Amino acid sequence: MPEEPEVPLESVHEEIHHHAEHSGERWTLGVALSSALIAALAAVSSLLAGHHSDEALIEQMKATDQWSYYQAKGIKANILASKMELQRTLGKEGDQGDEKKVRQYSAEQEEIKNEAQRAQEKSAAHIRSHNILARGVTFFQISIAIGAISVLTKRKWFWFVGLFGALIGTWFLVEGIIRFHA
Repeated sequence: MPEEPEVPLESVHEEIHHHAEHSGERWTLGVALSSALIAALAAVSSLLAGHHSDEALIEQMKATDQWSYYQAKGIKANILASKMELQRTLGKEGDQGDEKKVRQYSAEQEEIKNEAQRAQEKSAAHIRSHNILARGVTFFQISIAIGAISVLTKRKWFWFVGLFGALIGTWFLVEGIIRFHA
């Protein structure tokens, strides 16, 4: 499983606020406010990415359990089939209940297989959402860092680059939410 994205930008955010307070330029306050908003979006995106990562793991464990159950039913069916074959080879009449059980195990296996496949599909959907949301977190983090660079270098155009990155991060956040629920 991929690691959950982190948002370790508290010190950068504090530095932006510090410079915004002591700078004579009003646009630095905009950088500070937009960075706070971007940090909130990064936190939401990170939380959702972590949730989908956890859910993917849970669904994969369910699938693994179902596949184990599927194999157990197959082993039971094979043991009964071998018993029936041995009885036929020895010229003995087979138990009708055994033949019925073999058919029952096969039918149960089909249902178990379908459940396992559904759990695997859910896990894959959660991983896709996790990956999309993690990209959003990355863009949000980069945007905050670029905002800090704009304040430190006193270049306003860096702030606009950071805002564009935040827009991309927002796109990934919305896409991650919509894709999973679509």
